[in-house]
Amino acid sequence: MAKAYWIAAYHSISNPDALAAYAKLAGPAIIAAGGKFLARGTAALAYEAGVKERTVLIEFDSVEQAKAAHDSPAYQEALAAMAGGAKRDLRVVEGI
Repeated sequence: MAKAYWIAAYHSISNPDALAAYAKLAGPAIIAAGGKFLARGTAALAYEAGVKERTVLIEFDSVEQAKAAHDSPAYQEALAAMAGGAKRDLRVVEGI
């Protein structure tokens, strides 16, 4: 079974306090669901669109595991804490 990668690219952060509340809850929820943080922070380089905002890369054992993490009550609580504090794009990509 192929690994899966959860990629969150932040386009803007309008409420740093809400993002911090999200992060406090999201990290433990993701780890408990089997996620492994591979990278997080502001991009070192940005090409094409030039967006250098925060990016997070998390590895899961499968797409199903990544979906279960996202849909879990603990992660949904984290999303509620963020409540519009950031505009981002979240994708799950299957590994090759």
